[in-house]
Amino acid sequence: MRFYEFEAKSLLAKHGIPLAKNGTATTPDDAQRIADDIGDPVVLKSQVLSGGRMKAGGVKFADSPVQAREMATEILKLEINGQQPHSVLVEARATVIKEYYAGVIYDALAKRPVLIFSDMGGIDIEEVAEKHPEHVSKTHISTILPVTPRLAKEAVGAVGVTGSDLNKLTPIVAKLVDLFLDRDLTLAEINPLVKLEDGSFLVLDGHVDMEAEARINHKALLDEIGILPEETRQARPPTDVEIRGALVDASDYRGVAGNVVEFDGNLGLIIGAGGGSLTLFDAVRSHGGKPANYCEIGGNPSVKKACELTKLILGKPEVEKIAVMMNVVSNTRVDIVARGVIKGCLESGVDPASAIAIFRIPGSWEDEGFKILEKYGVEYCDRSVSMYEAAGRAVAKMQALGEA
Repeated sequence: MRFYEFEAKSLLAKHGIPLAKNGTATTPDDAQRIADDIGDPVVLKSQVLSGGRMKAGGVKFADSPVQAREMATEILKLEINGQQPHSVLVEARATVIKEYYAGVIYDALAKRPVLIFSDMGGIDIEEVAEKHPEHVSKTHISTILPVTPRLAKEAVGAVGVTGSDLNKLTPIVAKLVDLFLDRDLTLAEINPLVKLEDGSFLVLDGHVDMEAEARINHKALLDEIGILPEETRQARPPTDVEIRGALVDASDYRGVAGNVVEFDGNLGLIIGAGGGSLTLFDAVRSHGGKPANYCEIGGNPSVKKACELTKLILGKPEVEKIAVMMNVVSNTRVDIVARGVIKGCLESGVDPASAIAIFRIPGSWEDEGFKILEKYGVEYCDRSVSMYEAAGRAVAKMQALGEA
């Protein structure tokens, strides 16, 4: 789950990381008032969840509150990568003499978080690592032993930072590590972390992503920031379908039937089981299919949840058929999913036999599930048919539909 920059900075501030004076404006009048309160020249930044703001004109500099109002008016109307801005961050401008990068991410190969630090901030860290690897340090973080500021000091010192700068940067970087660990983040990044003329340091830009499954553990924090429970976040704001998918999943504690990500294809997907959803989504695309969505189902959801998810996917105007597919499952009853999907079709006013391109869920109670599908004339297949082949059958039906 991705945070807007103003939300990320709110979280950084809670952990004692220094920031420039700022405020978030939703109207041009707000921007003028905030700029007046700051009392110095300001920078205005469009609040979208994607990158490319500077190139798109979403970052502007104002020398007066009146100018800030004018620029906020422009920014709030500016679409960036298909996104309308949520708001505008108005922040005091700083005179910078040196830029640094600090970030914590999860290293999937090492199975541990890793602290990345560079004395070449302000540009993509990937570019620095490729062209100037000697200016990047990577320090893995133990998930067993206590984490102390010494780890941060070693990471900063590894790129040649010494003396007073080392001592001032160390607590900032250490707090970033604490933030990553305390809040179950998948990314905590400051770029740039800058040194000012007076020798002090502060954050000019920060990014934070939280593990979606950790949201319940940090509900009080998210409520304080203003992130709604049903609001999924990726590189863009959630769509109405995605929000409704989250509500379906939250409607019943049993199993999973949600995690919907909307696409613009015509084949609706109800897929899942231990990584099977990703495998099946890729299989559909590999066969030339056009998914209308990604989602996850599993863990023995109730009939109602399977039904509501089916109705949600079928309700997308561009969806012509759905494919219901999972890996071999032992903790999900096939008959319950079959009942839910059939019920969802009937309540949507469509014939299950024509609406369901393929049903491929082998596992517990599969004989009972297959009998239900037979009753409604739905094509199904057992574990002798691979997930890849099942996806191909669904796509073939879609292609035949287009040729008809």
